Amino acid sequence: MTIEQIYSLFRSSKGICTDTRKLEKGEIFLALSGENFDGNTYAEIALDKGASYVIVKKDSAFSHLDDSRLIIVEDTLKTLQDLANYHRHNVLEARHLPVLALTGTNGKTTTKELIYRVLSSKYRVIATEGNLNNDIGVPLSLLKIKSDTDIAIIEMGANHPDDIANLVKIVEPDMGLITNVGKAHLQGFLNFEGVCKAKAKLYDYLIEHSRLIFANHDDANLQAMLKERNAKLLEYYGIEYNDVQILETDMEHPFLRLSMNNSSLSSEGKGDNVNNYGADFGGLSGKRHGRIIVNTNLIGEYNTNNVLAALVIARHFNVNMDDAVSAISSYYPQNNRSQLLKTEYNTLIVDAYNANPSSMSLALANFQKIEHKHKIVCIGAMGELGNESNSEHMKILDILLSMDVEKILLVGQSFCQLMKEKSPNILCFFTSDDLKKYLETQLIRDSLILIKGSRSTKMENIISVL
Repeated sequence: MTIEQIYSLFRSSKGICTDTRKLEKGEIFLALSGENFDGNTYAEIALDKGASYVIVKKDSAFSHLDDSRLIIVEDTLKTLQDLANYHRHNVLEARHLPVLALTGTNGKTTTKELIYRVLSSKYRVIATEGNLNNDIGVPLSLLKIKSDTDIAIIEMGANHPDDIANLVKIVEPDMGLITNVGKAHLQGFLNFEGVCKAKAKLYDYLIEHSRLIFANHDDANLQAMLKERNAKLLEYYGIEYNDVQILETDMEHPFLRLSMNNSSLSSEGKGDNVNNYGADFGGLSGKRHGRIIVNTNLIGEYNTNNVLAALVIARHFNVNMDDAVSAISSYYPQNNRSQLLKTEYNTLIVDAYNANPSSMSLALANFQKIEHKHKIVCIGAMGELGNESNSEHMKILDILLSMDVEKILLVGQSFCQLMKEKSPNILCFFTSDDLKKYLETQLIRDSLILIKGSRSTKMENIISVL
């Protein structure tokens, strides 16, 4: 069966599902396989639950079932990806669908959420749900596009050198953004240069197809990558570029607040690198060349460029700046990303969805700036750093030892094996459950506590006891 024929069945179904536990009657079940699972074994269950069709791999044990709803393909993952690409180009019959793709080492999910909210103030937008940004999540996100969608925002993640190169072939974006490049997933990328080369595959695609790049003008790494590729179709943003002042915070006003030059978001005077889209700058206290105050519910100055990226994209799509700023101000982070939680006893800064040397350093630098009488740091080890694991964890340990905090609580073998000397204010635990048990015996009150670590350390486990 061809992709065109499968697509016809898809359009008449209730959608694609890859998990029989979530399968609804009338959906197509597509059986995916991995190192530890084989979706083909659930083909009969899917048929019994009322799947309109079931797509299984050729020569699998269940490809010979006697059911007219069975579709046999060579590779179910490739079928999913091909179907998503076909849908991306054919879901809108009378017009082209703008697709924005973004990737980066840090901040891509927060940036995606901010972009989604500013664009949703004017358009019908779909965006990657959560962090479904891999070779399965990206096509599933594309298949969420509906016939009335105005814009699609697709987040792309990468653990290996070819990941972004493969994803852009599925997405075929019209424009793109790399938030930043840093030391992450070094086990797969080998080194920082490998990270840059892998992420830059998005730039390569956009430049090759003469498509727009949104770029942080202040980021030396990104600017070097763009200069190397002689990129020309650009729209810039940046703290210096947009004349941004990061306003002071305190415990009564802990969230990121920005003051920026209104005229810096105008297309006037930007030269040939910026297309003039006739952006609507209505409102804003009636001062076209005044300053915009942007209030957020995000913790950490490191989120500044994420906010600026959303605003420059709002400008590109002719979103009223008052509406864009309001959308950002009403966004509350979730899923343990840059969150401020006030419990009965303490105030927690929870940034525990993931961690790498770049994001860890930024989080600690931001925490150091916050004034509070009682500060505690709870840090989990960083994963997938390969041969650089010891040196990178030692760098973080050096930063921690230089900080003015009451207590440092570490989690993970990568930290514990570096702790040669015990200190009364530094303790190391092999798991977050071990730390949780310790905290249950303590009386921690009226403290400001930073919680950060890689997913593998599950630092969110300790929130309930603080």
